[in-house]
Amino acid sequence: MAANVSSVSLSLNDRLYAGLVALLLGGFLVFGAGLANSSVLHDTAHDTRHSYGFPCH
Repeated sequence: MAANVSSVSLSLNDRLYAGLVALLLGGFLVFGAGLANSSVLHDTAHDTRHSYGFPCH
């Protein structure tokens, strides 16, 4: 039985836009989160857990 596969054709502009967004997001993750002070990351994760209603104490 063959799988039904559909493909989406994206224009060059759409592919460039998606690549730029991925590059910016990756740069933020590496430089924004990767080089941040560890206490800042801990506090951010802690506040995020509380904002979702997840108890951590």
